[in-house]
Amino acid sequence: MLVRDHIADRLREAAAQAQRDGTLPPFDLPASGLVERPQKAEHGDFASGLPLRAAKAARRSPMEIASALANAIAPDGDGGPVGEVYAAPPGFVNFRLSAGWLRGQARAIREAGAAFGDVDAGAGRRVQVEFVSVNPTGPVHVGHARGAVLGSALARTLAAAGFEVTREYYVNDAGAQMDLFYRSVFARYAQALGKEAPLPEDGYRGAYLTELGAELAERHGSRYLEADEAKAKAELGEEALNRMLDVIRADLDSIGVEFDVWFRERDLYADGRYEETMAFLRERGHTSRRDGAEWFASSALGDEKDNVIVRGTGAPTYFASDIAYHRDKFGRRGFDRVINVWGADHQGHVPRMKAVMRALELDPDRLTILIAQLVTLKDGEDIVRASKRTGRIITLGGLVDEVGADACRFFFLARAAESQMEFDLELAKKQSADNPVYYVQYAHARIAGILRQAAERGAVWDDADAALLTDDAELALIRKMLQLPEVVDSIAVTLAPHALPHYAVELATAFHWFYDHCRVLSSDPADAELTKARLLLTDAARIALSRALGLMGMSAPEAM
Repeated sequence: MLVRDHIADRLREAAAQAQRDGTLPPFDLPASGLVERPQKAEHGDFASGLPLRAAKAARRSPMEIASALANAIAPDGDGGPVGEVYAAPPGFVNFRLSAGWLRGQARAIREAGAAFGDVDAGAGRRVQVEFVSVNPTGPVHVGHARGAVLGSALARTLAAAGFEVTREYYVNDAGAQMDLFYRSVFARYAQALGKEAPLPEDGYRGAYLTELGAELAERHGSRYLEADEAKAKAELGEEALNRMLDVIRADLDSIGVEFDVWFRERDLYADGRYEETMAFLRERGHTSRRDGAEWFASSALGDEKDNVIVRGTGAPTYFASDIAYHRDKFGRRGFDRVINVWGADHQGHVPRMKAVMRALELDPDRLTILIAQLVTLKDGEDIVRASKRTGRIITLGGLVDEVGADACRFFFLARAAESQMEFDLELAKKQSADNPVYYVQYAHARIAGILRQAAERGAVWDDADAALLTDDAELALIRKMLQLPEVVDSIAVTLAPHALPHYAVELATAFHWFYDHCRVLSSDPADAELTKARLLLTDAARIALSRALGLMGMSAPEAM
């Protein structure tokens, strides 16, 4: 159980007892959010504003309620977490953790090892996180990378929170955009062989496509120029599609983004799932025909307007595919919850997808759509223009080459998804405390160096006496480490993994402060037991910081 939840339970018990014995009148307690961590350390480790919220219903002053509750909560015995409990103006119940219990947590963290930070909020429920899902018509661009990192870190954290997580990439390999891509590929292939072949209007014009056309020309020669054009475009297009998927996989792999499932849109049509979904909607009156097209009646289900799902040509829209895809997620595959991480251009799709859930007779709350807002690249004070003319860092691969994978992941995570962000290339490359990536990873490297030096001296700290950890800096470090499970638990609720980089910086700061104030390695025999205790604490800090970095998908360097 989280320390926060233990304290909340103690507070509920105290309120119930005070109401039973008449010290306080009856009033309802909130189901959640009963206690929180105050912003200032002088206000304790945890605090509850319950008295302020209950004052009106209880017809008592907040301080009277706070005093009654504080008096009813005795400190935990036998090394429990609750130390001091007291009322504070204007009506808070503040809690301080027991120093003895805190010291013991250094060993508990070390014993938990790689499982430290895990919680059971998910209780094994099945969650699908679908992210990136860029049309396979080119390499991953910087604009897509933010969603890639966000989805990856969220999936890692949900797994740590006890969910059974499936990471999925939806491959849009059907429809008008793919046809345009195939025709663009064929034109570049023909041009590479010296033939007059203009690109289609609005075709794909990136340099990567010229390179791909030349690659195909070298591999196949003029064979496809002599074949039936429709067949040639289809076969070359399929080869180009698979080549682009390889490029996308490689780009994503370069920043540690992996998927359990690569779901092909075309499969929805191949095995009848699309037609089954359309029949389901038609039978329930959710579609209508007008203006030569078939429409989904989303305005009747909470959206602002209806949306076309089958064009007048008979071709389904991407929205029709999305409906069938989501029915597959919840129906055939049985996910308890689905989280889609989409780009800023999909903001308007959220209400209509909620309407889809209602039409499919599913609880809309089972689908969450996170929108990753736009990214602006900066190099110091200068904005980097992602132009075809200059070719500077348009792709994710280019960004990784310039600043490294760890900086990509940290900076893309550092802001809430709904906030637009600036990615400062100059800062990301700095090897100084100004760069939060360097600052956090240097803390881990410093820890590894201390432990390595201790091991070379033959030091062993398995039997260390944690009771010797009495310095404020030591206890502050333990307090900060103990917040990691709460961060994981909170992200499972808020789906906001930007809390991870902020926590990592705070943890690194706590370690640096401890290291600057407390000498860890000492050659004085009189300090032998204290050295062992501080090595135990340092080892626990290694575990906590390594876990935080791991949840972000970053490396934990042994040296820098």
